[in-house]
Amino acid sequence: MSEQEHALPAGLGTPASPAPSNPWLERRFQLSARGTSVRQETLAGLTTFLAMVYSVFVVPAMLGKAGFDTSSVFIAVCLTSAFGSLLMGLWANLPIAVGCAISLTAFTAFDLVLGQGLSPAVALGAVFLMGVIFTAISATGVRSWILRNLPTGIAHGTGIGIGLFLLLIAANEVGLVVKNPGPGLPVSLGTLNALPALLSVVGLAAIFGLERRRVPGGILLVIVALSAVGLIWDPAVSFQGLFALPSFGGEHSLIGAMDVGGALNAVVIPSVLALVMTAVFDATGTIRAVAGQAGQLDENGQIINGGRALTADSVSSIVSAGLGGAPAAAYIESAAGTAAGGKTGLTATIVGLGFLALIFLSPLAGLVPAYATAPALMYVGLLMLGGVRKLHLDDTVDTMAGMVCAVFIVLTCNIVTGIMLGFCTLVIGRLFAGEWRKLNLGTLAIAIALAVFYLGGWAI
Repeated sequence: MSEQEHALPAGLGTPASPAPSNPWLERRFQLSARGTSVRQETLAGLTTFLAMVYSVFVVPAMLGKAGFDTSSVFIAVCLTSAFGSLLMGLWANLPIAVGCAISLTAFTAFDLVLGQGLSPAVALGAVFLMGVIFTAISATGVRSWILRNLPTGIAHGTGIGIGLFLLLIAANEVGLVVKNPGPGLPVSLGTLNALPALLSVVGLAAIFGLERRRVPGGILLVIVALSAVGLIWDPAVSFQGLFALPSFGGEHSLIGAMDVGGALNAVVIPSVLALVMTAVFDATGTIRAVAGQAGQLDENGQIINGGRALTADSVSSIVSAGLGGAPAAAYIESAAGTAAGGKTGLTATIVGLGFLALIFLSPLAGLVPAYATAPALMYVGLLMLGGVRKLHLDDTVDTMAGMVCAVFIVLTCNIVTGIMLGFCTLVIGRLFAGEWRKLNLGTLAIAIALAVFYLGGWAI
């Protein structure tokens, strides 16, 4: 990969000052070497934080339906996000934030508890076992091996698909694109003249203009401006104060409540393995996509400090289970921070500190409505479509498999499903093209494992 491919697309952030402002920060995060600054990383961290802060409301609401105490889950989400992001930032030095994964939260709440009738304690035990296995896979190099055996088309196709996925998620959050209640295509245009949809479109266009002019912190400025508009005009956005003291204990506390013994039941183990399989490919694909967006790939296309990054997010699931939260994973919303210029672990560190502060500033989180962060996610999704230019168009089988991966990530709303179909179409396509020599054992093994996982009915 050339140096030019490492560079961020035009308009992403501003050139950083080469002079370090703090010797310790310079040594820890290699700011000058990566062409960034404390100011730029701080803006990127705040952007990522605001883009993913919704998780502290969504995750408790989902687990609350399954009988979890929502106040305890709120604390768990904040602490898990703080721990994972700080570990990723200070240890792996990558601008990737970690938090409780929404998809795995849904599986925990609606399948394990409400579907299989497990108690919240046993479900947390399952999350703990998933984290232990996940960490073992990461620490032993299995996830790094998977990354090394990602064909070029699927590697870039994953990033493209995640970009499309972000666009769909953001557009749906603000009612711009909604589920089609009638016959025909599964989605349709929402209420375009509603305040959330209008502000999102205006915000997206504003980001285009500000980033084109290289206005420092343009994405963050749009988020703050739209939040202010919401505070003035939207009745659903109101100021509820600044501080709120958290409750870490009490009879409803979930800290240390996990039942590992109950999760070792033969009926639960298949669900644990499904969690592991989903997390391995979902989080791994996300980390690679965000690292690539931040220009943190080496000359061989591998993630810089990739081993540490992969271990950091898996260890976070163990911590989350102990705190009473859902499985953790790298957040694709981290790409909002890389779009704002984040290149080092200082970005993730700012995110972690933000979640620590949020434990005491929870009323302020309600001041950032979905339509304030949706434009940032849309913009990032559009940027990630630039991965199309990195596909090897002279290798049509590889390219088409990559596009299959990208398209089906968004059509199925599942990153792992897209990766599975990409691998399978690549292997079968190579065989029919008489290009079986281009296949290696790693690619073949991953394709078979994913196919068995889906055909066996274990996919989430």
